[in-house]
This record gives sequence, C-alpha cells and structure tokens, in this order.
Amino acid sequence: MHSERNIPRHVAIIMDGNGRWAQAQGKERIYGHMQGVESVRSALKAAVRNGVRYLTLYAFSTENWGRPAEEVNALMELLCDSVIRESPELQKQGVRVRIIGERSRMSEKVQAHLARIEKETSTGEQLTLLLAINYSSRSELTATMRRIAAEAKAGTIAPEEIGEQTIAQHLYTADIPDPDLIVRTSGECRLSNFLLWQAAYSEFYFTEVLWPDFNEEEFDRAIQAYQRRARRFGKLSDQ
Repeated sequence: MHSERNIPRHVAIIMDGNGRWAQAQGKERIYGHMQGVESVRSALKAAVRNGVRYLTLYAFSTENWGRPAEEVNALMELLCDSVIRESPELQKQGVRVRIIGERSRMSEKVQAHLARIEKETSTGEQLTLLLAINYSSRSELTATMRRIAAEAKAGTIAPEEIGEQTIAQHLYTADIPDPDLIVRTSGECRLSNFLLWQAAYSEFYFTEVLWPDFNEEEFDRAIQAYQRRARRFGKLSDQ
C-alpha cells in the first residue's frame, strides 16, 4: 500500500541506459531497448499502485534521428509492436495513452499505430500515459511561439494579453499538470531537451540504475525520495 501523503500527481521519466545495458552484456543495442519495454510495464504498474495520475515517458527525441538508421528503424518497429501488443493490458488497467511530439516525420505505419492505441485507450481513467515521441522541448516551444504569433497577427489576441498561461495553453501538455517529479536513469544529470517549460518547479531524481533494471522497487524509491522533499515554489516553508 502506498502512503496517501505527498504523492506526485505527475511523474516524468527520461528512460536512459538501454544501449549501455545491452553492450555490457555483449548484446546489440536494440536488445537493451527490447528489455526496456519490461521496465515500462513495471513503471506503469508502480505508478497506478502509488496513485500517480499522469506518467510521461521520454521514448524518442528529435535528436535520436541522428543515430544509425538501423537502430532507428528497429526502434520504430519495436514501438509499433509494443503499442499494439500492450493495448489490451493498458485498457484493462484503465490507462489512457496520449502521444506528444511531432508526428509528421514518422512513417504512415507508425502514425497509424499511435493513433490506434490512443483511440483504443481513450476511455481510461486510472492513469494518463504520455509518450514523448519525436519530442524536443525547444521545438515544442518554437511551435508554440509561432502559433501565438499567428493569433496575434490575426488579431485574435493582443500582444499585451500574452502571459505564462497563454504559453502553457499552447503546449502539447496544455491540459496536463506540470510534472511534480522528473526521474532520469543511468547516472546522467541533465534534462536533454525534455519538458523545459513544464519542469520549472519539478523535483528531480537521478539514479545510477540503467533503464532495463528500473523495476517497481526502483520506482517506489523515487516516490519515497520525492516524499522527503519540501516544495516551496519560491516561498517559505511555513507559508
């Protein structure tokens, strides 16, 4: 049973270390990505059990297109296979899937699979799973600025009316609360172009554990670390 006290509403995870995990075992990098799917299952189970309402997973960044074509193609195939294979279990758990990121660069097959799982899980109310695919926070912010500029040019919004809320309402995560906790595996301590606007007051948890070894117990450790934090949002503790 999880403690009802101080549970993060939204947890975001930078899933890092698949390739290093595979190479340490003398395997191809894609083997690590395949094992990482099991860690996604574990994270989902732990999130639901702990009472988390939103879980965002950084699955594929815009920078990842720069990896060898063989690895990118294998990743996309794994993505397609996984979303369809996992759909029945996600529906059973009450998980609603949302995709954030720029889809136009993806193949028609990948786009169709992503649209399918969004539709099949659309009634889930237990947890919203956001998959950040072909995602870049700077690209997201750039697109947001362009949309707001177009509205200002069209006269639907005055420049002086543009505020923080205006920007937030034009992001991919417009109707999603900002992440309370951001987790990064594999010992790296950076955001890597992930949710830069949304992470303004997030708590961070860095672990040396590589993503394929990140199980439910590791997720619980991240939650417990979060519960020991004092979130002041610029104010004093007694406020």
